[in-house]
Amino acid sequence: MSLIPSFFGRRSNVFDPFSLDIWDPFEGFPFNNNRPLADLRPSFLGGGEMSAFVNAKVDWKETPEAHVFKADLPGMRKEEVKVEIEDGGVLQISGRRNKEVEEKNDQWHRVERSRGEFLRRFRLPQNAKVEQVRAAMENGVLTVTVPKVEPKKPNVRSIDISG
Repeated sequence: MSLIPSFFGRRSNVFDPFSLDIWDPFEGFPFNNNRPLADLRPSFLGGGEMSAFVNAKVDWKETPEAHVFKADLPGMRKEEVKVEIEDGGVLQISGRRNKEVEEKNDQWHRVERSRGEFLRRFRLPQNAKVEQVRAAMENGVLTVTVPKVEPKKPNVRSIDISG
């Protein structure tokens, strides 16, 4: 095995890092490379026609006044999204994007947009006011604001020193 690449002819040693043979791990697999990977997964993993819309990206930041959650839900309407607070202080954001209605003369060339259901759950900290949660949706971004309980100031009293 040589560390210098050969410029005179093709090398075919699989253990040689400078070999010109390129191994394709998907060679011979029965799928079309133009289909998205979500369509290739088995249905029990959320693949196929109704692939799960599980990757709803959510940011969670804490400000001095509140916990703020921002979820990217492009193309969804507020009627398709549910925001719930479960017992024990669990914030649940869920929704469903349905498949578009197809007409008989339509011919699809590529389907990459996610569809199906999504569900994200977050355990809220003890300082969350779960009875005052607000949610708003604008331009495909859901913003959920959970106000925080104001921290109690310690009760300090002065002690007279005798003597």
